[in-house]
Amino acid sequence: MLEKALRGSQRYWSWILFLLILIGVGAGCFLLQVSQGLKITGMSRDVSWGFYIAQFTFLVGVAASAVMLVLPYYLHHVKDFGRITILGEFLAVAAVSMCLLFIVVDLGRPMRLLNVLIHPTPNSILFWDMIVLNGYLFLNIVIGWTVLAAERKEVAPPAWVKPLIYISIPWAVSIHTVTAFLYAGLPGRHFWLTAIMAARFLASAFASGPALLILLMLILKKRTKFDAGQPALDKLSQIVTYAMCVSVFFVLLELFTAFYSQIPGHMHGFEYQFIGLEGHGVLVPFMWLSAILAVVALTLLINPNTRRNEKKLTVACIAVFFSLWIEKGMGLVVTGFIPNPFETVTEYVPTVPELLITLGVWATGFLILTVLYKTAIGVKEEKLG
Repeated sequence: MLEKALRGSQRYWSWILFLLILIGVGAGCFLLQVSQGLKITGMSRDVSWGFYIAQFTFLVGVAASAVMLVLPYYLHHVKDFGRITILGEFLAVAAVSMCLLFIVVDLGRPMRLLNVLIHPTPNSILFWDMIVLNGYLFLNIVIGWTVLAAERKEVAPPAWVKPLIYISIPWAVSIHTVTAFLYAGLPGRHFWLTAIMAARFLASAFASGPALLILLMLILKKRTKFDAGQPALDKLSQIVTYAMCVSVFFVLLELFTAFYSQIPGHMHGFEYQFIGLEGHGVLVPFMWLSAILAVVALTLLINPNTRRNEKKLTVACIAVFFSLWIEKGMGLVVTGFIPNPFETVTEYVPTVPELLITLGVWATGFLILTVLYKTAIGVKEEKLG
């Protein structure tokens, strides 16, 4: 079926070439990082997780969101999702691939990744994160490709794939829960020390992932013969609406707990994000932008009339995606290191090579997504004749 990805218009190949150029630039910068070390990034002794881990954290949520199609379709027989479930699984494949790449580039030297396999430590959350991420990648590749092959032959998927589908549902929840535990399990970082961290992660995941999927469905509708159908878009947009409401509510809970209790360790993080701390406030404009985008998104999504309008839905989904990308990425990760245990502020700003490597990883993910979607849409268009 992959041969379908080798046929396309001039616009399709221009897009592929553009992604390959970005990948090449990112690879060049990564080789520079391998030779010179992580000193070319903006990270330091005080802020040891930066832009790479911020992308990883956000993309785990995008990957986990595939369950919002799989669960209704296979457990509750919501037939409206039948045409796009495979696309949700392929989005998960691309997202998990980027997650793993961001871990590799954050390690500085790729060979360090083998330490997890050579010296397994089951009492480490990182060990289990490796297990669940790779397992989820395997499940989505096998399930998505097998179901698509069956669809092409116009036969029912083999019986052995059904148990894998059921396993993938709790597994999707596990990948983001385990990632949340990476943060909530560090008692020395007050900003992350919260019992609802996993719940926050899942709520934001079920908003950002489906929002991106809606945008992809609208692009496919415009550029190809494939149409997900209005009922599917309506249900997905409702999922985004409810998940975004819950995500914002959870953040407000954290704000109330921090400031009503007046515990300095919990307040400092939010102060740094929204008003600055000790004269430092690199994240302030970004966090306010995230808050404004969240308000815009909820305003458009809660009203059914604006939510059913494709142009306004597009604006709302873009607002959701970037609001959570800021809040769950840089906002959450970097703020956990500020202030440091000595109560001093060391700010973090990503460098140009760091940004270019990040862009290269995103381009790799979109290349994987493009090839998988081109194959899937080719099969669906073949059936339409």
